[in-house]
Parts: sequence; C-alpha cells; structure tokens
Amino acid sequence: MALRRAVATLVPKIAQPVTETLGPIASHASACYPQLLAGPLEFAERPQLPIGSSFRSFAADAVAAQKEETKLTPTNRISLSPTPYIKYDEHSHKRFPPGTEGRPFAYFVQTGGRFLYASAARLAVLKIVLSLSAAADTMAISSLEVDLSGVEEGTTITVKWRGKPVFIRHRTDAEIQDSAEVALSELRDPQKDVDRAVNPKYLVVVGICTHLGCVPIAGAGNYHGWFCPCHGSHYDISGRIREGPAPYNLEVPEYRFVDEKKILIG
Repeated sequence: MALRRAVATLVPKIAQPVTETLGPIASHASACYPQLLAGPLEFAERPQLPIGSSFRSFAADAVAAQKEETKLTPTNRISLSPTPYIKYDEHSHKRFPPGTEGRPFAYFVQTGGRFLYASAARLAVLKIVLSLSAAADTMAISSLEVDLSGVEEGTTITVKWRGKPVFIRHRTDAEIQDSAEVALSELRDPQKDVDRAVNPKYLVVVGICTHLGCVPIAGAGNYHGWFCPCHGSHYDISGRIREGPAPYNLEVPEYRFVDEKKILIG
C-alpha cells in the first residue's frame, strides 16, 4: 500500500515535463494512472479527451462508458427500456386532440385534392375516347343513299361505298323464283335467298370476290350472276358461290329502305 502511494505521488511529477511535450495524450495519462494506483480496483470516472482527438486509452479506461440518457435518441432509449407508453417527439410540431382545430382543414385539403385528381383523370379518358371516334366528315361518307328509280328491271348498277364497289341488281320475277328453288345442299356457303335480300326485287352485295379480293363481272358466268375472271369463281343471281375457288358468298352490306325507291347503305 505504501509503495502504491509513493508511486502515485511520483507519477505526476515525472509526467509533468512530458506533458509539456506530448500535449493532451500525456495529460490524459497523468490524470488516469494515479487514480488507478491509489484507488480501489473498480470502474472510475475518467477525464474525457477533447473532441476530435485520435488518442485511444487502455482497456481499463475504455470500459468506463458513460450512459447519459440525454445523449441517446428516442429510438435507442425505448430499445434499452421497453415500455407500452409511447411518447412522440413534438419539438417541431403540435399535436391536437381528436376533433379539434386542424383536422377539418386537413380533411378538406385531402378531399379537394382527390377530387381534382379524379376530374383530371376523367378529362384525360374523355380526350382519348373522343380522339378515337370518327370525325364528322368520315361519318358522313360512312353511309350512302341510293335512288333506285332509275334502275331498270334485269339490270345491275355499281356504286361506291367506303371505297368498295357495291352491286345493286333489280331482279326479275323469274330470277327471284330460280334463286328460291336452289337446294341448300348444292351450295358451298349455304344461305337462303330470302335471308340475303330485304326486298326480293333488289339484291345488294359488295362487289369483291371472297377468294382474293378481285371485282367480279356482272351478268356473266355459268349462273348468270357474277363471274370473277381472275381464278374462275362463279356466283348465282343471289350472289352465292357456285363454282370456283372462292370459299364464301358475296357479302351483303348493312342497308335499309328509306322509301320504296331509295335505300341507305351503311
């Protein structure tokens, strides 16, 4: 014990000249070791080095860590001592009790913002849908009105509808009877004549061959209807395929009679 006190008395005197040379490192060592030698062997309060110092003490000094709660973040403090009572950091804002000022205004802002978003989305959808619809001039040419008063019985006229030829045949009573008497078993694409003509006197078909898109010749072929010279497809007076490579009958467009002598195609 006497030896320890003697060493504790001599260490500061020996360390004083060194302190002037080594600066904060020697000051820290001269302050720590007398306490270790003179006091009991337990954790002691150690002087702290200046901030930014790169000196690291021995293990005995490093173990003496200070646990000041003021230096812990709220998250670290909760992890050290768990509790069901949660406290929020309110240093930068105020918390209002439920139903008091601030809540209605927040609801108003959120609702108004969502209403504006929904209106913008609705306008965008309408713009897209309207841009996809046909223009007025396109709609005007999508339908065609044809006067049939000048079409003689037994003749065929050709009109242009949507860039395609349309055959209109004013059929005789004999042609109507012959078309009605054809057995469906003889047809490649079975269809009754009555199902292909709104008015039996007038047959309206698209003048495009169903094989490769050629334009057939009216009043020709083996059945006196239409004949496609490209590959030899024969259609009867009802526009039904009878011979040749064409797989289907001539197409019947959508049309209606405006009056007895006028039809509207499209």
